[in-house]
Amino acid sequence: MSKYTHLSGVSLINNALLNKSTAFSASERYEFNLNGLIPNRIETLEEQVQRVKIQLGRFTTDEARHVFLRNLQDTNETLFYKFITSHMEETLPLIYTPTVGYACQHYSEIWRKPRGICIAWEDRDNIDALLRNVPSDNIRIIVVTDGERILGLGDQGIGGMGIPVGKLSLYSACGGIDPQMCLPVVLDVGTNNTSLLESPVYMGARHPRIPDSDYYPFLERFIVAVEKRWPGVLLQFEDFALKHATPLLKKYQDHLCCFNDDIQGTAAVTLGTLQAACRHKKQTLSSQTLLFVGAGSAGCGIADLIVSAMMAEGLNEQEARRRIYMVDKDGLLLKDNLSLTDFQSPFAWPAKQLGFSPKNKELDALIAEIKPTVLIGVSGVSGLFTEQAIKQMYAHCKKPIIFPLSNPTSKAEAVPADLLSWTEGNALVATGSPFSSVEYNGKQREISQCNNAYIFPGVGLGVLISGATRVTQNMFLASARALASFECKSTGLLPDLRHIHDISRVIAFAVAQSAIADNVALPQTLPALTEKLEKTFWRPEYSDYHRISL
Repeated sequence: MSKYTHLSGVSLINNALLNKSTAFSASERYEFNLNGLIPNRIETLEEQVQRVKIQLGRFTTDEARHVFLRNLQDTNETLFYKFITSHMEETLPLIYTPTVGYACQHYSEIWRKPRGICIAWEDRDNIDALLRNVPSDNIRIIVVTDGERILGLGDQGIGGMGIPVGKLSLYSACGGIDPQMCLPVVLDVGTNNTSLLESPVYMGARHPRIPDSDYYPFLERFIVAVEKRWPGVLLQFEDFALKHATPLLKKYQDHLCCFNDDIQGTAAVTLGTLQAACRHKKQTLSSQTLLFVGAGSAGCGIADLIVSAMMAEGLNEQEARRRIYMVDKDGLLLKDNLSLTDFQSPFAWPAKQLGFSPKNKELDALIAEIKPTVLIGVSGVSGLFTEQAIKQMYAHCKKPIIFPLSNPTSKAEAVPADLLSWTEGNALVATGSPFSSVEYNGKQREISQCNNAYIFPGVGLGVLISGATRVTQNMFLASARALASFECKSTGLLPDLRHIHDISRVIAFAVAQSAIADNVALPQTLPALTEKLEKTFWRPEYSDYHRISL
């Protein structure tokens, strides 16, 4: 494949999307005035990957490795993605969770080079102009955050940019989305993090977060401007605070092509993993009793999708919802709780229907009453799944499904080694952050990470090949079923991430077909979708360059 560019010399080398570094051929070096600007030896992409491997190994901390890889991405995107895709399991924790948490917390300290676009509240009257500064007219996927609820770390202000950058890296590495089609965005509406406001190097707006009366009109301006600049773009909301995440999704999901990965992506990967666990137990999903610890937008989003999946198995909505119990910091969700949010209310129980008094009950006591077969943690509270609680669950369920999903790793409700120890090795465990395999009774147990990277790249790819104008609930159901369809030869619940390209392809087809069935995409034959996928799926390989004049 050939590419044509008017850039030459230092300008070409400094363009991360075009730079080949030492892989420029002899003729390209002559044609583009590169001789002397790079070492004389001509290398292959594979040889460059080996050098990156050696360089990465010289660093002693994951934080330093993250900074190195981000610098590589800013220097040579093709080499960056070639290395990532060649060392997927090793590098994903470095470019995303858990190490991206450090990058967000220290964004202003480790900042090297601009990436994406920052739109501040102060720019509210000039958003159209700011978006025109992005040189590409072919942006197809945007990931946007306001930095208020970064992972389990809270308000990181402008440092939240690390999340869209990381997510879009996974779109390209896992889903074959051309990085030229991707744009990370942070909406800088201030921060309530006093340590950031007091930091001499903080790069964001130095004022508290704006009130909702200003916030929602600002978001509306941004979305209108985005739709004007790139009509039909897929917009992914990421790491918005609880009070904003669900309202924004509900407001826009029927009006533009958008989704919230924390709500819907997390829901889909959790559902897919849960369906795989049920298959392992030779049981149906609809026969399970689920207890959620954490009733925020993520927990309720997971529960909503599980309800839809149970209904697909034959339960009615009320029957499905009565298989689910949710606990927040104030205890079990009950109908008479005046502080319930709109998305919590459908999962609140009438106290008189419980059959027990929920007052002043610790987690182990609730488990004794509810007798869940599935325990899901989305609380952000480390160590919340105690030995007493897990042993109580194991007393009535000999193969408990336990998912401590909070991230980063430091926020996990329990560590897999403890969960296996407390259940005599019988628990089916998946986590939100990566954990090493656990040795139990002389055997290695792989710990599956309930990683959204299994889902959202395939969803994005499915949207692109189908031309979907909306992202529906059924599209996420389809993605979960597609993920669960993969047989795992290891002791884990999910397939090896090394097969993520195959996984993303299968999910993309399922999502595209669901979009067509939901009438949010035009009808297409399977051969046509296949052809589009092959044309769309980007691979990190160098092209031959030819010079053109302006």
